[in-house]
Amino acid sequence: MQDNIENIPSTSSLSKLGITAIGYTASGIFLFLLQIFSRMRGIGLIIGAVVCIVGIVSLLSKDRADKKAGSFIAAAGALIILSKTGIPIVMAVSGTLLSIGMFGLLGLGIWNGIKFLIGLKKRS
Repeated sequence: MQDNIENIPSTSSLSKLGITAIGYTASGIFLFLLQIFSRMRGIGLIIGAVVCIVGIVSLLSKDRADKKAGSFIAAAGALIILSKTGIPIVMAVSGTLLSIGMFGLLGLGIWNGIKFLIGLKKRS
């Protein structure tokens, strides 16, 4: 009986998993939307610049999580700007990196969501 109690996840660890799953999934969807809207040259440069500036501002925060997120946001903005340079190899590499980031974030979101649901089921 003691073994079953130890396998039940705590409420705080479950809430952390749920929030992480939502954050990763939302970030992956955000990158997907950025890729769609950045295909238009003029709008893409503006979106890339705004995203890069938001990331840089987040880097100025004292919170470590904000700095980590800010670095990813700034990198995504920079990749969007680079994808508009007109240089084929730079455009290909930046587009590929954005796609890898998008699929990676969506995968992490789904994985954490599954772990959250399994933990939730153990608690019931």
